[in-house]
Amino acid sequence: MLKRRLFVQTGAIGALLASTPFLIAAHAQSAGVNEPKRQKIVIQVSDNDPAKWNLALNNAKNLQDDVGAANVDIEIVAYGPGIGMLKLESPTGSRVADAMKAKVKVIACENTMRGQKLSRDDMLPAISYVPAGVTEIMRKQSEGWAYLRP
Repeated sequence: MLKRRLFVQTGAIGALLASTPFLIAAHAQSAGVNEPKRQKIVIQVSDNDPAKWNLALNNAKNLQDDVGAANVDIEIVAYGPGIGMLKLESPTGSRVADAMKAKVKVIACENTMRGQKLSRDDMLPAISYVPAGVTEIMRKQSEGWAYLRP
C-alpha cells in the first residue's frame, strides 16, 4: 500500500514538474512577455540642409523597414533652421508626405514659425505642431523615446 501511494505521489509530482515549462510559457504569453516591445524614436531636424532632411527621412524609412512599421513610433521634430524642411516649397516636401502616409508623425515648432514669420498656410499640409520643438524632444526622451539627430 505504501509503495503504491508513494508511486502515485511521485507520478503526480513528475507530471506537475513536466508541465511547469508549459504553464510558465502560457502565463508569459498571456501577460504579453513574448510580444516584441514597441520601439519609439524622436528625430531632430534643426539644420537648413536638404541632405540632412533626406537623411532624417531615410533613417525613418530604414527603421520601419528593419523593425516593421507596426512595431515603431517615429516622430520627426523640425525647428530652427530645420523648419525649412516643412515649408510648402521644400525640396523634400513629397518625401515628407510619403513619410506621413507611412505613419511617421512630422512636427513643426511654432516658436520657430513665429520667429520666421511663418503661418500654417506656409507649411506642408497635414503636419502637426507643438509650441516648442526642443520641449517636445525633451518630453519624448523623458518618456523613454530614443533620440536621433542625423
